[in-house]
Amino acid sequence: MTRTMLTVAAVSLTLVGAARAEVKMKTIDYRQGDTPLKGFLAWDDTAKDKRPGVLVVHEFWGLNQHARNQAVRLVKAGYVGFALDMFGEGKVATHPKDARAFAQEATKDPDVVRARFDAAMTILKAQPEVDASRIGVVGYCFGGGVALDMARAGADIDAVATFHGALAPHGEPAQKGKVKPRIFVATGGADPMVPKEQVDAFRKEMKDAGANFQVVTYPNAKHSFTNPDAGKAGMDAAAYNAEADKQSWKAAMKMFREVFGS
Repeated sequence: MTRTMLTVAAVSLTLVGAARAEVKMKTIDYRQGDTPLKGFLAWDDTAKDKRPGVLVVHEFWGLNQHARNQAVRLVKAGYVGFALDMFGEGKVATHPKDARAFAQEATKDPDVVRARFDAAMTILKAQPEVDASRIGVVGYCFGGGVALDMARAGADIDAVATFHGALAPHGEPAQKGKVKPRIFVATGGADPMVPKEQVDAFRKEMKDAGANFQVVTYPNAKHSFTNPDAGKAGMDAAAYNAEADKQSWKAAMKMFREVFGS
């Protein structure tokens, strides 16, 4: 059984949005077994009712600013966002070689992947601002693959949205009747890391499993199209695409509203 420990750091920043909602943020130190993890929580301090909680699973760079930005983005959409740490100790890479090494180390044991996901879920559900009966996940790149694998494994979540995420299963494909959440997948039509063959195979896998899913391909969008810093590390396959970012987020939040009724 995973033992999760929690320490809350001081609130680091408060933003006041156009709707006069205060977006507050804090770092949360927690553990999975003996591994220290560092998450990032964002919530609306003016909300009177508990809101759905949404986990953010980062790209293979680790828990960087992009992941934190998505947690804040979720708050502005009406949710509580918690950006988890899959690598441990809040490690962040700036070079693709290091990022791949971190991702490979974190995913070499499927039980560890599930345990770290579950540890973050425990933290999210424990927040006083969160309605623990309404939980979603958003995943990016590496994190999209993690989110979908958790759905394949039967995780008790309501909605999953992935952006330029890996679509091939790491292990057994989805089994009929086991996938619980509604799924939205945003992929780039010019993403060589998630080619059309992988997208087609995912569609077939989800259809065979009886999952409630939607896949939208954004033409000309490359890998990591939601990240303004994409391509700065010298990866030709990655580039920010403002229109694909905007439209995919809009579609994902539409699904969340339909699922959560908010």
